Amino acid sequence: MSRTDAAETFHALHRGPEILVLPNAWDAASAALMADAGAKAVATSSAAVAWAHGYPDGDALPMEKVVATVAEIARVVDAPVTCDFEGGYTDDLAALAGNIARVVDAGAVGINFEDGGRDPDLHARKIEAARRAAEKAGVDLFINARTDVYLRGLAQGEAAEAETVRRAGLYAAAGASGIFTPGASDEALIGRLAQAIALPLNIMLLPGLAPAARLQALGVRRLSSATAPFRLAYATLAKGVAAYLETGEAGAFATEGLPNLNQRFTR
Repeated sequence: MSRTDAAETFHALHRGPEILVLPNAWDAASAALMADAGAKAVATSSAAVAWAHGYPDGDALPMEKVVATVAEIARVVDAPVTCDFEGGYTDDLAALAGNIARVVDAGAVGINFEDGGRDPDLHARKIEAARRAAEKAGVDLFINARTDVYLRGLAQGEAAEAETVRRAGLYAAAGASGIFTPGASDEALIGRLAQAIALPLNIMLLPGLAPAARLQALGVRRLSSATAPFRLAYATLAKGVAAYLETGEAGAFATEGLPNLNQRFTR
């Protein structure tokens, strides 16, 4: 799939008719398993990628590792790839443009782009800069503008809802393609946000969250697994290693259904 086709496909997946259920990978192997399982697109998780490289989440991962991870994933999957870009790894607009060019060149046709604790007006300027850089690179980049009002508890109750909607409008005007509101989980709230926000709404998977079909009925266009796959994989690894160290038995690493990855990567 060409980069242009991948970008067009990724945008179309947010228009329906079905909600985009998006898994978040951290390396080529995890991405390949997700794509082979039927994922229509594959995202990275900034936290999972950072942890896999021994770094904390939060703009700490060196940019070259972000780029290399995107390139490795894009090499082994045919589905569109979107990069969890955190806050762009800089607040300098010129440097940001360079970072956008690098992840696009690596194969990303979308980014998650978070405001975190930043001034939302600064984040809007960063979205504008990212859009210009993507256009210069010749890619209709899907900029999923993430607002952390709920995730970080920046406001409460009605004030949080109003601020989320305000930021969504600000980011849409700056050139965002979608809005991500991690931390929002109440069905009534999600329904109101979907009605109030003009762009496709992205919700993050949380324990107790309504299933995808219900979220779709509420107006949600995208569901992200975030770090859940990484946590599952590494929780299983931790239990297996502990059992192996205790007994030295092969049963500690018993697996069923794992494909032959050597065969997968030589096809």
